[in-house]
Amino acid sequence: MHLATLCSCSGIRFVAVVDQTAGRYWPVNELLPGFDGDMVDLIAYLADDEAAPLPTCEGQPLGDLRFLAPIDRPRRNLFCVGKNYREHVTEFADSGYDSSARQGELAPDAPIFFTKATGTVIGPGAPIPLYPDVSAEVDYEGELAVVIGRAGRSIPREQAMAHVFGYTLINDVSARDVQRRHRQWFLGKSLDGFCPMGPVLATADSIDPTRLTLCCHVNGQRRQQAAVAQLIFDIPALIETLSAAMTLQPGDVIATGTPAGVGLGQQPPVFLKVGDRVRIEVEGIGVLENPVGDAP
Repeated sequence: MHLATLCSCSGIRFVAVVDQTAGRYWPVNELLPGFDGDMVDLIAYLADDEAAPLPTCEGQPLGDLRFLAPIDRPRRNLFCVGKNYREHVTEFADSGYDSSARQGELAPDAPIFFTKATGTVIGPGAPIPLYPDVSAEVDYEGELAVVIGRAGRSIPREQAMAHVFGYTLINDVSARDVQRRHRQWFLGKSLDGFCPMGPVLATADSIDPTRLTLCCHVNGQRRQQAAVAQLIFDIPALIETLSAAMTLQPGDVIATGTPAGVGLGQQPPVFLKVGDRVRIEVEGIGVLENPVGDAP
């Protein structure tokens, strides 16, 4: 099942079951009478073993409805994982931007976590803002994101997937010069609008993440392509590590890392500019595409 946060021309936002191929949608508040929340509220509701909102009619045409980020109002910072594909570890270390790398490191010993602020989240089609007075080296990072359903702490890897509600796509937009200047990742990753997300939240029962391939194109040129199965630390390992002494909550988002092919890895490096278009695609979830715009 695909879930989305939609917005009408009059600015009314609501959660719906969607079928992008057929161009139809079913408002969740009609499938679940009495429900009047956002996506995080729905995830928490369904985590209590409530019945999923299955469509029972032909639905309504999507028409001019706009897709927002599926979780457009996250309750907490997004959890992100750095250097989780081996070839990206190499390109990042060779770029001179990675202050965390050890000489000759081929892979980190443990997952590297950081967060992106909630204000980074924008939806499909929304312009990625540039801040020329802050950064001249803005980069893209296509990633598969995991969304937590059931809350939990000290989750063993054998039970981790039972806590996954579904999957979406994010672009972990990064100001590389800010990362290098401040010797940490949070600030350079957390500029407003630096986390396009979407287009939908695909429920876990409809996706096998080990069989997914992620692709990222910039202006029609393929820059990134990798199987999610190539993650250094897989999804159960990430959930087990994060939850060891931290309670994961319904609606928490975990971005699993980006493959090789980012802008700083090009020869010479190529960073985003006004007018560029970044397209991230995973079969079974869809396409997340955003133009690059001016400063807001």
